[in-house]
Amino acid sequence: MAQAGAIAAQALQTALAMLVPGVSTLKVDRATEQAIREAGAFPSFKGFRGYPASTCISINDVVVHGIPSDELRVKAGDIVGIDVGAYFEGGFHGDNAATKAIGEVSEEARKLLQVAEEALYLGIAQAVAGNTLKEISIAIQEHVEAHGYSIVRQLLGHGIGRQMHEPPQVPNYYEPGEFPEYELRLRPGMTLAIEPMINIGGPEIAVDEDCWTTRTADGSLSAHFEHTIVVTKDESRILTPRT
Repeated sequence: MAQAGAIAAQALQTALAMLVPGVSTLKVDRATEQAIREAGAFPSFKGFRGYPASTCISINDVVVHGIPSDELRVKAGDIVGIDVGAYFEGGFHGDNAATKAIGEVSEEARKLLQVAEEALYLGIAQAVAGNTLKEISIAIQEHVEAHGYSIVRQLLGHGIGRQMHEPPQVPNYYEPGEFPEYELRLRPGMTLAIEPMINIGGPEIAVDEDCWTTRTADGSLSAHFEHTIVVTKDESRILTPRT
């Protein structure tokens, strides 16, 4: 898991570094796939449930699952989310995401990114042995909503290991009784992908005709950050560290 996470993290850094005005998202996707393969891994997303690319690149109002293309190019003032997964030959997945401001962006966009990333780390801080899973959810929700933003509710974090998506689901909000996983007691060795997705506007989303690209229903900006972590006795360990 640590090797898979390190490869996924380095590939994400490759992708983020390429995000400059004028670059096509397809070029970023191909370079990221090459970085994953050169590290001895396979892009987890490619072919997953029919997904056609190696990364998800989501611009502005796209929450997740934006499909890279040669026609879609990054512009100054955009915020761009990149989600990258790597399947290491040993049989495990690593999954991580970040959203980047391209050049000068609006103050509301910059604040959105800050709060989304802070929410991720607040959730990670609760992923320790003995806590229940809902403590992750509550920490994320309280921080996001305290700043006036909304949390996407149809999309969740997840367990991760030999499969990209494994139990348990990891909601980014707490609604008593909605998920049985809320009461799950965390144990050392559990591996989770924690990934808050938050919007400036409402929480509702809509999916494009391509059946993948997922946008905010009201056209508002959205930000997405993610790490793969392992639960330990004292504090969770991030397996997809940023450099």
